Amino acid sequence: MNQRQIEVFHAVMTAGTASRAAEVLRISQPAVSKAIQELERSVGFALFERIKGRMVPTPEGQLFQREVEASFLGMAHLRSIAARIRDFGSGEIRLASLSALSTNIVPLALRRFRDRHPQVAITLQAQLSSTIRDLVASGQFDLGIAADEVDVTGVVARPFMTCRASIAVYPGHRLESARSITAADLHGEEFIALAPQDTTRMEADSIFAAAQVQPRIVLETPFSSTVCAMVRAKLGCGLVNPLTAEIYLNNGLILKPFEPAVHFRTLLLFPLNPRPSRILQDCVEELDRAVAELSSQLGTSDADLL
Repeated sequence: MNQRQIEVFHAVMTAGTASRAAEVLRISQPAVSKAIQELERSVGFALFERIKGRMVPTPEGQLFQREVEASFLGMAHLRSIAARIRDFGSGEIRLASLSALSTNIVPLALRRFRDRHPQVAITLQAQLSSTIRDLVASGQFDLGIAADEVDVTGVVARPFMTCRASIAVYPGHRLESARSITAADLHGEEFIALAPQDTTRMEADSIFAAAQVQPRIVLETPFSSTVCAMVRAKLGCGLVNPLTAEIYLNNGLILKPFEPAVHFRTLLLFPLNPRPSRILQDCVEELDRAVAELSSQLGTSDADLL
């Protein structure tokens, strides 16, 4: 049994006659008959009955055709996969993101990416920056969005977004009517803090130390989205990324500028060796576009972003 014999058998079963199969394959009818005879000797049973010059499939031939059809469908799938890899690279995108951006920037970008590449499978995980770095460095994920404090050994990193931080307060909070909030305003104030290793937290702590003030930390979390939720629950106020806070605005959360400015900075992480595929480049393009659009919707100025 060889591939050519299987192709001839499939052509006869699909076309209905040996003569039509010969036309499709651009070979002679005797060549078709010879290939079928050789295949029957190889498999050990008759595939067709010869009735008045016609080749009628036997029950065994029909059973065999089911398996052949499945293999041809598998080959068609492989050809499709090969075409996608040729044109776009991998037929999937594996993205790991900070939780802070997984509810706004990333969904907006992926919706548009799906419009461009509806057949591409997407895997998304929201993780801590250190985990994101490990997933990308090991090649398990194609792209990561991480905070800038992450160790970038073993990955390619480029700046993604720099966003000026805001102070989130709840309606009725003592500082609700303030036009902006300074370090002095937060002395002794119940405060939801980011994790100690967060670079934005470090910037804020330096400002508090220089002003000789100290908020009263009631809860620490590595997630800006959790800060928003805790402020909304009236546990205190907190330093947040305004893009992360977008879903809470006008729903139990009020943002105030913090003076002097501190920033959230994020990086895009890529594996060291592979050259980014076309679909990965398109995904990055949509992420950059989503940052610009959401910032515009929130009325965030260029100065706030940079």
